[in-house]
Amino acid sequence: MLRRMYDWTLSLAGRKSAEVWLAVIAFIESSFFLIPADVLFLPMAIAKPERAWRYAAVATAASVAGGILGWIIGYFAFEAVAKPVLEFYGKLDTFESLRGSSNANAILLMLVTSGLAHLPPIKVVTILAGAAKIDIWLFIASAIVARGARFFALAWLLRTYGEPIRGFIEERLGLLAGLAAAAILLLYFAYRYFVG
Repeated sequence: MLRRMYDWTLSLAGRKSAEVWLAVIAFIESSFFLIPADVLFLPMAIAKPERAWRYAAVATAASVAGGILGWIIGYFAFEAVAKPVLEFYGKLDTFESLRGSSNANAILLMLVTSGLAHLPPIKVVTILAGAAKIDIWLFIASAIVARGARFFALAWLLRTYGEPIRGFIEERLGLLAGLAAAAILLLYFAYRYFVG
């Protein structure tokens, strides 16, 4: 099922309505969809590099809006909506362990790392932020920074290096983003240990 969803998402890149689909996928990825918007963003930006910045803006705006929906679901409808979605994707245990052990600062930090590297998945963190009653404006600002950094960095790479960078991005970007997220976490915990 996951492979079919991935292939279907990738097939949207060739359509005239690809930009609309990019917004839709970026929106739903942040609250309940499993396939990341990158699957659609990458081929679109390679096919039309002159529109890479525009696509990054669309993906960022839609992803933040989807994150707000995730926050609302967590805040107002955890039992009715969020719990079944998290159970469906097998993320409820991850959610519960994060909810039980995270304070507001840690959740905002996870929002940044999930926005950059999908660690943990963005939908889990947006719902968690709502369930933990994180201030909505702080949540929105963090989401803009995190998701914008990812999409605009991809746009810059694709505009600068074009098609040859695609293989690198598809094979190693997750690892590099994961290392960056780990470095951010390490700095945060070092700061908390030595200063806080």
